[in-house]
Amino acid sequence: MKIGFIGLGIMGESMCENIVKKHDDTVYAFDFVEEKVKLLASKGAVACGDSVELAQKADVIISMVPKSEHVRAVYTGILEVLDGTKTCIDMSTIDPSVSVEISRMVKKTGARFIDAPVVKSKPAAIAGKLGIYVGGDQAVYEEMLPILSYMGENVIRMGDNGKGLVMKICHNALVSQIQNGVNETLVLAGKNGISVSTFATAISYGGGQNFYLDGKAAPIEKEDYTTAFSVENMAKDVNICMSLAKECGLDMPGERNVCRVYDKALELGYGKEDFCATVKVVRDGR
Repeated sequence: MKIGFIGLGIMGESMCENIVKKHDDTVYAFDFVEEKVKLLASKGAVACGDSVELAQKADVIISMVPKSEHVRAVYTGILEVLDGTKTCIDMSTIDPSVSVEISRMVKKTGARFIDAPVVKSKPAAIAGKLGIYVGGDQAVYEEMLPILSYMGENVIRMGDNGKGLVMKICHNALVSQIQNGVNETLVLAGKNGISVSTFATAISYGGGQNFYLDGKAAPIEKEDYTTAFSVENMAKDVNICMSLAKECGLDMPGERNVCRVYDKALELGYGKEDFCATVKVVRDGR
């Protein structure tokens, strides 16, 4: 079974590399940034000149691109070469309603489609230990599970097309609110003479312990905002959450406040920095 991977960004690069290392057949790769394709080719992937060439050659087509419009462009662009021999896996984080629309478009060609967004960040992508939420037919999920397991150690089907993305948005919304609580209380502790490391240790002794603080205390203390998951990407997910909540008639005041923090972080030019850089918005009273 030949696999094609479209989108070799921060996450996609390592996800594709894990497939190359673990799969016993050809893996094709494409990205608009030629250097990224060359890097994967040096690790054993076969470079393609565009998405159409990749989709023609691959049995399984995986996409990992930034936004809804990019996913739509990928699948609109390869639609003419899809048929009943192809399975498409979109691992991007986009609007669930857009993903459902794309799944219907793809299925009309006879091809199969699942959404499989990921959780955790770059270190987990490198280690092949991502969490993966799947939306799509049970039979397709079961057939694609070995491929998904090249990239993640926790893979779960959430329901039909789009449901993987709904879960991803719920997950990241929860992370964003935990993060905002950490930001506010960490800054409050700091204003009273408690260091970031001491704060994190003390929190670990009680019910407030959380994965976000455990992983981000050291970078925050060092003011190291090297990007594992960017402010702009989390801002995108926060806004998708707000749109989804509006569609459902649900008010989410906590997430509205998070949205305000992220809007300010983008305004201040933190978009390319790691998403823990939002602490600067709270710390500096912006």
